[in-house]
Amino acid sequence: MTSGDLPGGRVALVHDWLNQRGGAENVLEELVALFPGAPLYTSIYAAERMPDAYRRWPIHTSWMQRLPGVAAYHQRYLPLYPLAFGGMDLSGYDLVISNKSGFCHGVQTAARTRRALHICYCLTPTRFLWLYDQYRAREQIGGALDAALRPLLALLRRWDWAAAQRVDHFVAISRTVQDRIRHIYGRDSTIIYPPVDTEYFTPAPMRQGGDHYLGDYYLGDYYLIVSRLIPYKRIDLAVAAFAHLPGEKLLVVGEGRDLAALRAVAGPNVHFLGWQTRARIRELMQGCKAFLFPGLEDFGITPVEAMAAGRPVVAFAGGGALDTVLPGVTGEHFAEQSAVCLAESLARFDAAAYDPAACRAQAERFSAAAFRTALTGYVRQVLSAAPVALTSVISEPVR
Repeated sequence: MTSGDLPGGRVALVHDWLNQRGGAENVLEELVALFPGAPLYTSIYAAERMPDAYRRWPIHTSWMQRLPGVAAYHQRYLPLYPLAFGGMDLSGYDLVISNKSGFCHGVQTAARTRRALHICYCLTPTRFLWLYDQYRAREQIGGALDAALRPLLALLRRWDWAAAQRVDHFVAISRTVQDRIRHIYGRDSTIIYPPVDTEYFTPAPMRQGGDHYLGDYYLGDYYLIVSRLIPYKRIDLAVAAFAHLPGEKLLVVGEGRDLAALRAVAGPNVHFLGWQTRARIRELMQGCKAFLFPGLEDFGITPVEAMAAGRPVVAFAGGGALDTVLPGVTGEHFAEQSAVCLAESLARFDAAAYDPAACRAQAERFSAAAFRTALTGYVRQVLSAAPVALTSVISEPVR
């Protein structure tokens, strides 16, 4: 949409926090581009940690911005986010779009004499609240801290559920998240997949050297992981699997607190490359035998980037990989999150059996252009069914 579609001051965007960049921020950047000039409300903003382009956005923070150390340790202030977002009155806008994985859907959109339509783009219902047992196990929370957290989490769940009932429309990023929204919040939702930069991640044409070629494309001798090295990504499964595959090679790109522990148990066929430039990551994706995705993710951007680069994906059969990876066409699923199951899947894997063009075609379903088309169409649809006072925000055609 352009500013002609949504006049200045009529639309507000809401985001949980702005102190780190990841998949949620990829979505946010598209929202800002779709609704130029729309004010952005968030709990905290650490400009020095975010891209320079964000400094040009009209960002409004809550009183949490003044809390000591909040940019570096935002999770320690967990109980305060409901108060921060609950105190934001955005009822003066026509349309509010929240980009939520935490608490930002709790903004106020209804007052005595005015009301905004609220669309929540839900990355997931708040994971720490509703999937706490999984979180506790992987973060090794126990004893006194666990006992202290449980009554607090019960209170926060009640607030979170009540806030979800005030949302007018939910959008989910995958079937897994759609099921979670229905189960936790009792709400229906529409799936609109998050944007992937398929214009940047493309197959590489034939080049000299290397091991062999697949049609016109170079095929290297390695499997690839690109990930933060933290527990829930389950990189440990892949490292352990390659102990059973001495004839194969695994390259791991990324940094994180698990790096030392992973290196300590890795065999000589697992190589940790640390941080790499985006250009180098694209090159590694273009040449890998397959991209590995052993974790359970709500969607998963990197597997789609690998498919956009023409390469298949071997992923755990859960979460967003069920939406993105087509078994036998663009990769394979392995049924259990275990090293043995992954190793068995890779032992059967034939990298030459997957057409780069088919991988690319599947990835294009999740492109930024597809996201923009789907979201603008959805917004026009819900606004056209809203009260007459809201229909003016879609008076101009979407371009």
